[in-house]
Amino acid sequence: MTKIWDAVIIGGGAAGLFCAGVAGQLGKKVLVLDHAPVLGEKIRISGGGRCNFTNVHSSPANFLSLNPHFVKSALAKYPSKEFIKLVSAYGIAYHEKHQGQLFCDDSAKLIIEMLMSECAKGKVTIRNPVSVESITQDASGWHIHTNAGIEKTKAVVMATGGLPVPAIGATAYSLDIAKQFGLAVVDPRPALVPLSFTADTFGNLNDLAGLSVPVRIASGSKGHRYGACRFNEDLLLTHKGLSGPAVLQSSSYWVEGEPIHIDWLGAIEVAGGFNCDQLFNDDDNRLKLAETILSSVLPQRLAKAFSEQRNLGGRKWAEVSKKDRQVLKELLTNWSVKPAGTLGWKKAEVMLGGVDTKELDGQTMMSRAHPGLFFIGECVDVTGHLGGHNFQWAWASGFVCAQAL
Repeated sequence: MTKIWDAVIIGGGAAGLFCAGVAGQLGKKVLVLDHAPVLGEKIRISGGGRCNFTNVHSSPANFLSLNPHFVKSALAKYPSKEFIKLVSAYGIAYHEKHQGQLFCDDSAKLIIEMLMSECAKGKVTIRNPVSVESITQDASGWHIHTNAGIEKTKAVVMATGGLPVPAIGATAYSLDIAKQFGLAVVDPRPALVPLSFTADTFGNLNDLAGLSVPVRIASGSKGHRYGACRFNEDLLLTHKGLSGPAVLQSSSYWVEGEPIHIDWLGAIEVAGGFNCDQLFNDDDNRLKLAETILSSVLPQRLAKAFSEQRNLGGRKWAEVSKKDRQVLKELLTNWSVKPAGTLGWKKAEVMLGGVDTKELDGQTMMSRAHPGLFFIGECVDVTGHLGGHNFQWAWASGFVCAQAL
């Protein structure tokens, strides 16, 4: 007789492996299928090879979705502290970085090994590389047609992730299956991705490339798909445009054709480094060059670039009128610029959009219209901020799905 699985999970990444391990340990007969010869590649390369596996402050406020309330149930049932307990139980050393981000002290491979061990404890069967050719359903259940034969199962869990980093095998297969069964899909686009600019916007990018500056950045608006954002983070100038945590965060909210707003002095002012008004009204240093005054709060190359942009090169601060100082202040504290676009899927860390959450039960991740069909992880229209939140969504959505199985 053909073996009937309790669940076949399509995708052996973070969400898929974690869900499989939990379900297996709950006594379910679970099969994981993946087309990649090596599992967990996105985990391996994340966080510079150290895997920013969660964030101690992860909450619904750290996620974008057309329905921002959708994440609440899963995050409540499996908060970051639970995954931290698991990591600690395996003796994996970790450290906390900026704003609650947790990284492995050693290699991201330890997280992969932990997930594989959890699957082994649950007697999960893993087969890869296996290509899934089609998924069908009839009165007897679900049928997974692969290049190695047909698998029959009571439930199908789609966990193939999103479109970023196509070089490691990313596909839109979960979205294709959702559409096959008539589920709505929110159009995907790259998120947590650097932004590019035209040459006329940034004529001196090559001169500024490599500079990192703490800024306050704003993007989007209340009327847009995911609303508006404001972050205090580091911005990195590159040969192609702007990157760094500040820009990656704001890219998820950015709408093509609209500007982003950068306060080059805001993050320093928030940190208590100086008073902005005092700087621009300061006459104690009136004999210093304008770019010297700016270089007290900005990197020298950037201070020079802004001074030259306002024709202040070589001019003493005393020679700059109050009106010109005000214009310079406005330029630095509300710098508005329109990106030409993003650097695309190759440089994106995650996918924005995915299976519309109105199609799914937030307590189980199961399709409302097709009992037994689940979607977890990045393929769902839930996208976390930078800093371990997307991994936390993988663990939380995988956990509630496993419980429902």
